[in-house]
Amino acid sequence: MHRVVVLALPNVIPFELSVPSRIFCTARDPGGEPLYEVITCTLDGGPVATAADYTIAVEHDAGALASADTVVIPAAAGFADITGAESLPPELFDALSLIRPGTRVVSICIATFVLAAAGLLDGRPATTHWRHAERFARLFPDVRMDSDVLFVDDGDVLTSAGASAGVDLCLHLVRRDHGSEIANQVARHCIVPPWRDGGQAQYVERPVPEPSASGTAPTRAWALQHLSTPLQLADLAEHAGMSRRTFTRHFRHEVGQSPGQWLLQQRVELARHLLETTDLPVDRVAEQAGFGTAASMRQHLHASLGVSPHAYRRTFRAVG
Repeated sequence: MHRVVVLALPNVIPFELSVPSRIFCTARDPGGEPLYEVITCTLDGGPVATAADYTIAVEHDAGALASADTVVIPAAAGFADITGAESLPPELFDALSLIRPGTRVVSICIATFVLAAAGLLDGRPATTHWRHAERFARLFPDVRMDSDVLFVDDGDVLTSAGASAGVDLCLHLVRRDHGSEIANQVARHCIVPPWRDGGQAQYVERPVPEPSASGTAPTRAWALQHLSTPLQLADLAEHAGMSRRTFTRHFRHEVGQSPGQWLLQQRVELARHLLETTDLPVDRVAEQAGFGTAASMRQHLHASLGVSPHAYRRTFRAVG
């Protein structure tokens, strides 16, 4: 069984600490058997103060990290004040050195600062809470910061944006490990979206617009029902009753992406779902997802996922 070890550091934020256990412990195979074992540790195995008004007690010390298949570090108050390796206590460096090569390492929210200070993100893409992204980029110029996404998957090192983006990242890992059907079951059980469109740019502080009927949400909902048709920007703008320029401006404001980027993302997600859960021929999947041809879908899936439709289906139909 895949072992997830969660490292709770002093002043850990309770919400972020709870996310890995809630998501991974909910994942079950078709026979109802758990797919993950989740254990929580502290550096010394003793109680650790949270950022709330209570302390938590655990049964494991940092030695548990040596047995992990995935290590998750949730955010703790004060992590955004980390400026480099000198900000990390020696016992944390010692703990991180116990992680076996090839182990998947995950940070939630500003725990990205810990991974960066430990040198685990050098030369890699990463994200963190949008409020701290600019400072992070100044402190760790060797990390390719992307402040517009909910999470970044760089293979064996993954980072998420603020708070609930940790839910998105953990669901992504379940999807990556066991396919969309299992991930969707987990999401339904936890009553969270199985996948959120857009990025964290949509959550950046900005003046709240006056209520109106000019939002793009109804058009997005309409587009999701018509992905098999060759939708263009003009079609979306016409449905919303706006000019293309106005629609694009509203769309970026609400979603954090251009209409074209969002539409392509929805088509890729639909294609993934159909490849995982149906026996439709690849040509038919491409048609239903709105790519038109199998060649076009193959190009976009390879750009997004690094694999062909046939390879994706073999992988995820086998594990799902």
